[in-house]
This record gives sequence, C-alpha cells and structure tokens, in this order.
Amino acid sequence: MDAVIDVKGVSKRFGGLLAVNTCSLSVKRGSITGLIGPNGAGKSTLFNLVAGNITPDSGQILFDGEDVTGLRPHELFHKGMLRTFQIAHEFSHMTALENLMMVPADQSGEKLVNNWLRPGRVKIDEARVRQKALDVIDFLKLGHVKTELAGNLSGGQKKLLELGRTMMVDAKVVLLDEVAAGVNRTLLQDLAGNIERMNRELGYTFFVIEHDMDLIGRLCDPVIVMAQGEKIAEGPMSEIRANPEIIAAYFGTPVEAD
Repeated sequence: MDAVIDVKGVSKRFGGLLAVNTCSLSVKRGSITGLIGPNGAGKSTLFNLVAGNITPDSGQILFDGEDVTGLRPHELFHKGMLRTFQIAHEFSHMTALENLMMVPADQSGEKLVNNWLRPGRVKIDEARVRQKALDVIDFLKLGHVKTELAGNLSGGQKKLLELGRTMMVDAKVVLLDEVAAGVNRTLLQDLAGNIERMNRELGYTFFVIEHDMDLIGRLCDPVIVMAQGEKIAEGPMSEIRANPEIIAAYFGTPVEAD
C-alpha cells in the first residue's frame, strides 16, 4: 500500500516546549492506522498539524502525494481529508438527516439566484443529496433517529452521525479524534463495526487517535507510538503490548494512553 499521508521531519514548538520533534510517519492507503502514546507525547499536536488546525515550524506534510503543509482544514476538506472530533459538532436544531444533507459543498440551492432562475435544477440536486443521506442513514442503521433533532441524540449516535457526514463526500482519509469519548460500550461496538465496514466495503482510510486501547487493538494495524514528540515504534498492537520497554517507559501496566 502506498502512503496517503506522509509526514516528513515535522516539528512544532510552543514557546519553550518542543511538542513535535522532527517526526516522520506515514498512513498507508486503505489502512486503519492508530496513534498512541503517553501524556505529553505530542500525539494531539501531530494530529492537529496533519488536520491543518496548526502549521508546522518545519518539515513537510504530503497528502496523496501533494504538499499540503500549512493548508487549512477547509482546503483539506475539498481535497478529501475529513476529521471527526472528540466532542461531536452537530447542528443541534436540525434533524439527523438534515445534518447529513448539509455536508456536500457547492449545492445549487446555496445560491439565491438558482432558487429564482433554476428551481428545477435545485430540486433535482436536493433529491440527489437527500437520497445519498438516506443511503448513509441506512448503512449506519440510524433510520430510527433520522427525523430526530441531532441535539437530542446520544453521544454514540452523534459520533455515528459524524461518521455519516464523512460518507456524504468523497473522503480519501478520515481522521478520528477520540471516537470512543462519551460513547457507551454497546454503541461503541456499533461504531467500531461501522468503521470496519467503511474500511472494508467502501475503501476508507482512517487515522485514529484514541484513549481506548482495546478499541485501538481491534481496529488498527499498524499502531504508531509517539513519545517526547517523536515516533518510537510502529507495528501490530500485539507487538506493541508485548514490548516491555514501551510498556515500562511510556504506558505502565496495563497499557494506557493519554
């Protein structure tokens, strides 16, 4: 598999703190790649660098072979990189279905002149987007809440809805930020199953930062370990868990991550 995300010698400093130190890593196309490490390892900073939320001081970030260093999240969105958040960012006063229909960019109905002069085109576009949203709802088994206001959904349902939003566009990579946060164990199994289905059936690539080591172990191969702003290990979770130096130095027993 070729690299869809390639981080090359990236560094980021906040005042006197070197949060990421000439870090290099890659996310292979078609993989579910995990990112773990102890408190202060630099994981969140690296994730934010890749997602375009902050700009590196040095180094380079390639996305699908293109240098995207310093591009903002909305620019990366149009190139096919989407991110979900630890706290879901839903439109709380819109239904679950309407939340999905909001995602695709450049819909003809967004321009007032089209509603006046091209109402037929607007209606066709809306029907197409609505059908895609319904298909996503069905895929995620959220049909029972499709007309519910998104603000009324449970934490797990909101996370599923965020996954659904990534399916409304042609995403090449989805960055999952603490997907298990605020999700009960039953819905977490549904969430994990849908991530696996999106990867296996639809070809999505995922880059995952997560506290829950059992979830990382289920979903991710490879798992990348960071400490002190650098990548220190990469491999299957079974190898990471079995490495006594990593466990002793960075995780303690049992394995934990920040």
